[in-house]
Amino acid sequence: MRSSVCLQFTYHHCCLCDRRISAHAPMVVLTIRNAHKRKYALICLCILGFIVYRYYGTPSGGRRMSRKVGLRANSSQFTLDGEPFRILGGSVHYFRVPRAYWRDRLMKMKACGINTLTTAYINLADELGLWVILRPGPYISSEVDLGGLPSWLLRDGSMRLRTTHPGFTEAVNTFFDKLIPKVLPLQFKKGGPIIAVQVENEYGSFAKDDSYMIFIKEALQSKGISELLLTSDYTKTLKSGGVDGAIRSLKLQKLNQRDILDLNAIQPNSPTVVMDYWTGWYDVWGDLHHVLPPEDMVTTVREILRRGMSVNLYMFHGGSSFGFMSGARADPSYRALVPSYDYDAPLSEAGEYTPKYHLLRDLLSRYNRGGVFPDMPALHYRESYEPAIMYQHLSLWDALSFTEGPFKSLKPVSMENLPVNNGNGQSYGYTLYEATITSGGLLKSGDNVRDRALVFIDRSYIGLFKRQSLELAVPDGKGQRTLSLLVENCGRVHQGRDLDKQHKGLVGDILLNNDPLRDFTIYSLDMKPSFMDSLYQAPWKSLPTTPSFPGFFMGRMFAYGYPSDTFVKLLGWEKGVVFINGLNLGRYWSIGPQQALYLPGPFLNSGINQVIVFEEKEGDYKVHFEDTPDLGMAADIQ
Repeated sequence: MRSSVCLQFTYHHCCLCDRRISAHAPMVVLTIRNAHKRKYALICLCILGFIVYRYYGTPSGGRRMSRKVGLRANSSQFTLDGEPFRILGGSVHYFRVPRAYWRDRLMKMKACGINTLTTAYINLADELGLWVILRPGPYISSEVDLGGLPSWLLRDGSMRLRTTHPGFTEAVNTFFDKLIPKVLPLQFKKGGPIIAVQVENEYGSFAKDDSYMIFIKEALQSKGISELLLTSDYTKTLKSGGVDGAIRSLKLQKLNQRDILDLNAIQPNSPTVVMDYWTGWYDVWGDLHHVLPPEDMVTTVREILRRGMSVNLYMFHGGSSFGFMSGARADPSYRALVPSYDYDAPLSEAGEYTPKYHLLRDLLSRYNRGGVFPDMPALHYRESYEPAIMYQHLSLWDALSFTEGPFKSLKPVSMENLPVNNGNGQSYGYTLYEATITSGGLLKSGDNVRDRALVFIDRSYIGLFKRQSLELAVPDGKGQRTLSLLVENCGRVHQGRDLDKQHKGLVGDILLNNDPLRDFTIYSLDMKPSFMDSLYQAPWKSLPTTPSFPGFFMGRMFAYGYPSDTFVKLLGWEKGVVFINGLNLGRYWSIGPQQALYLPGPFLNSGINQVIVFEEKEGDYKVHFEDTPDLGMAADIQ
C-alpha cells in the first residue's frame, strides 16, 4: 500500500490533536493514509514541535537571540546582540490611528522593509517582528496641543515647563512611575522589542535649563530603563540638546554635508542617525497643503543609506488629529493646524499606498538582510454614502444648561483655571464669557483673546475678535444688555520657547471705552463625550427655515453592511466641529486647505449613524460623505 503525507500551511486545527494553533504560527496539516501511521505521526510531531518552538519559544516574532547585549554604538555602525544592525525606522502615532487599524498600518510598514517602529504599539510591534525605539516624552512636540503636555500644568502660575521647576519634575516623576513599569519587561535584554529609548525631544530648540536633560535621563535609568539612549535635535541645536550617555541624532529634510560634519565634530567615532527624516510636512488653516515630491524623498533616503547611516522616517504614516488634538505654529505668527496629519507620508491618512511607498519599498529591498518582504496587505474599501440631511436644531444658548457650571468671577478666568473637570480645568473647545453692559462704544481685546471670539449683544452677533483684530464697535442701546464672547481654543502651540504662555480663553481684561469688563458668568463648552451625551436630553427643535447661530445640527447617515472608510465634506458650512456617533472627528473651516475630514469605517455602525455639527456662523444643512480625500490645493515644500 502506498503512503501519502501532505504538508499544508494553514490556520485551522491540528489533525493530530484537534487543538487550535494561533494564526501567528504556521502549522502542519497531515493526511496519513497508510498502515505506518504512528511512524509518520512521530515525524510530523517533531516538525510541529520545531515550528512551535520557533514561533513561541523565542520572543520578538521568532527572532532567536542571546539577549545579553542590546543595541550598541561602535565607531561606525550599530550592533544588536553583537551583530551589525542598521535602524530602518518609521513613525506611526497610535493616537492618530483608530485602534482597529493598528495592525493594518504596522503590517504595511513591515511590508515596506521597515525594521523599527518609533512609537508605543509595543506588544503588537513585537508580534509582527518590528523593533521599537520608545519615545516616552513627556514632551513629544508631534504637532499636538502643547506638545503632548497636559494643560492642567498651566494652572500653576509659576510653572516652567520642560525645566527642573519642582511642579514640573513632580508631574514627570508621577507620569514615569505609571509608564516605566509597564515597559520594563518589554526591553530587548528582557526579551522584548525595545532596543533604544529617546530622552525627551528636540530639547536644543528650547534649552532653558542645563539640568533638565540630566534629570530626564536619570529619571528613566533610575526607574529601570537599561537600553541605549538617544536624543534628537535640529543641526543648529545639537550641542545644547544632548546629554552625556546618549547618542545624538539629527532631524532634517535635506541632507547636507555640513550637518554631518557638525554632528561628527560633536560626536566623533559614532554611527550617524537621522532620527527624524521628514517625509512631508503638516498643514495650517488658511495656507496650502504641503507636499514633498516622491523623487526628492527617495533621493535623500538613498543618500542616507549609501553613507551607511541609520534613518527613521517621520512620518511613515501620519493619520489624523481627531478631536481637538491639533497643535499650532507660533513662528512667524500663530497659525492653528488642520485635523489631517496626512503629512504627505508614504502611507496616506487613510492608510493607502502612495508613490512614495512604492519607491521606498523598492529602495529598502536592496538593503534587506532578512529575505523577501512580506506581501503588501490589501487596502480597505472606501465608499460614498448618501448625504445626511440635518433635521433638528439646538441653539447654543439652549445648550448652556447642559454645561458644567456656570461660574461667577469678578475678572476673566482662563480655560485652564476654570473649576471644572475635578479641579483640572478646561483643556479644549470653547468657553463662553458673559458680562452686563449699559452703553455702547469701543470694545478692545488687548490681545487677550486666545484664540478667536465671536461677540454677541443680547445673543445677536456683532463681530469677531482674533489675534490680528483687536477692536470692535459695540452699538448703542437702552438699559442693561448682555455682552457675550464665545472664545475658541484653536490649539496650543506645540513647540518653541513660549510653552508656558499657552493659556486659552480670556487671558486678561477686555475693555469697553477703556474700562475693564467685570462680573462675568462663564460656561465651559469643552464638548467632551459626556457633554455630547447629555444633549440627548436637550430641547432639540425641528430645523427652522432660519436657524440661529451658533448652534448644533443633527442628522443621520446610513451605512449598509460592513461600514467602509469615507470622507466628510461640508459644502456651504463655514466653521465648526463634526461629531459622528458622539465621537469628535475634528474641526472644519471653509478657508482650507483641508476640505474633507477622514471618517474611518470602524467609527460607523452598520445602519443608522448620528451626525451632529456644531456650526458657528452659517450652514448648508446637508453633510456629504465622499470616497476621496480633499486636502486642498498643494504646494511643494520649500
